[in-house]
Amino acid sequence: MWKTYYTPNTPAEALTLLNTHRSAARIISGGTDLLLELERGARQVEAVIDVSRVAGLDTIALKEDGRIHLGPAVTHNQVVDSDLCRQHAFPLVSACRQVGSPQIRNRGTIAGNLATASPANDTISPLTALEASVTLASTGGRRQVPLADFFLGVRRTALAANEMIIDIHFPAMQPNQVGTFEKLGLRRAQAISVVNVAVVLTISESQISEARIALGSVAPTIIRAPQAEQALVGRALTDEVIAQAAKLAAQAAKPITDIRGSAAWRRYAVEVYTRRALRALRNGEERDFLPAQPIMLWGETDGHFPTRQIDVSAHAAEGDEAIVCIVNGKPAVIRHANDKTLLQMLREDRRMTGVKEGCAEGECGACTVLLDGIAVMSCLVPAGRAHRSEIITIEGLDNHPLQQAFVEENAVQCGYCTPGFVMSGVSLLAEQPAPTPDEIKQAFAGNLCRCTGYYKIMNAVENAAQNLTE
Repeated sequence: MWKTYYTPNTPAEALTLLNTHRSAARIISGGTDLLLELERGARQVEAVIDVSRVAGLDTIALKEDGRIHLGPAVTHNQVVDSDLCRQHAFPLVSACRQVGSPQIRNRGTIAGNLATASPANDTISPLTALEASVTLASTGGRRQVPLADFFLGVRRTALAANEMIIDIHFPAMQPNQVGTFEKLGLRRAQAISVVNVAVVLTISESQISEARIALGSVAPTIIRAPQAEQALVGRALTDEVIAQAAKLAAQAAKPITDIRGSAAWRRYAVEVYTRRALRALRNGEERDFLPAQPIMLWGETDGHFPTRQIDVSAHAAEGDEAIVCIVNGKPAVIRHANDKTLLQMLREDRRMTGVKEGCAEGECGACTVLLDGIAVMSCLVPAGRAHRSEIITIEGLDNHPLQQAFVEENAVQCGYCTPGFVMSGVSLLAEQPAPTPDEIKQAFAGNLCRCTGYYKIMNAVENAAQNLTE
């Protein structure tokens, strides 16, 4: 997929590498979008520059300028976990919570979502409604670009070939502001937006003094609905006002017909979901769907991958540079795997065949492993990311009580999905030793059983939890 894989230790090292390789290189942190593009041949790169090990890039902070700042390695789940974002950027939290699955949210980043620039990407709409800007860095300096000017078209941005997103920032929502995000997908989890709507309202004396409505997946880029916004200003959220604004929002949409929906259906959905968002804000119900403590599949970690000083020398696919890591508690030195995914490396080079390839697209969860204690989809992790890391596969569980519970509950049919379910379940039980049925469902949102054996799988987790707490 690439010729050379770099792991810099500082932003300056990353920018120097990017300046050298320019359009032949790509910055990567989570890689949940980039690896799919490379696998499908939608993008070709010679060098990958992995910034996920650079210290300080995964921070979320409210600074003196009154703006919330997100580092380029901040993941979707880190936003969901952030009290600061929950209080002052709830539309973004809501969007991040609806991205993919826990495993995807543990790797995918907000900056990556922006750089990919798909109009269906969930975090762009709330950031647009929050009037965010990005700071772009190169060896020549930094520049700030409002998000409204950053997107030039479908998967096209203002990023120069030698620039990377170094900061995402927006004004913190104030006590007189409310906001939310609504999304229509073809299923409840692991769904790309058919349409999405983000709303931020400023309330003064029971009336709206400012409104921002951003629409996703209905135009080449995320768009605002200015007529709908203006229809709300100076008015209270009555049913009539909400209905009028929703109709105007639908008129602002410029959708296409594709495999996920027709243009007419998308336009209708914009009206429905704008109306739903405004009603939720009026009734104070926008936060009801979000659990107080969502399941992250972080195990016993804090959800931040450890940063380590690593030799910045290139890991070339055709060379003999080794990936040095710990697999299931044992040191491993793996050569000639630098152009592979972690899934391929584990199966082909370490013979860990319990890690299954069900889709190679992060859709099924059969390849779930623990990377430095955090559950990830190994099909969407570059093998080079394992350098100086610890990986645990199902072969390394050493008779975990959940494995025995799967046997006792007959929670296996064809068995292909079982390793992924067990790994997600083990991570869940480390994070929440006594999970509720809803928490078990959250944990398994990224794991598919094509035999539809979910009830026995859930029973197995409940029984294992009981045995662990007795």
